Amino acid sequence: MSICPKNKHSKARRDKRRATWKMSAPNLVKCSKCGELVLPHRMCKACGTYNKKEIIAMED
Repeated sequence: MSICPKNKHSKARRDKRRATWKMSAPNLVKCSKCGELVLPHRMCKACGTYNKKEIIAMED
């Protein structure tokens, strides 16, 4: 069986349902070594560290 609505939903009712989809800004945290803003649980692109350990050697 397929979906077959019995009655028409108004545009207001349809738009109320769609209004809950919102974009949110990403949460940013400061890098513990250099203070750059990075995404949580990701390596810092500025200094190459994660969890206070150097992952990639960056050239200065």
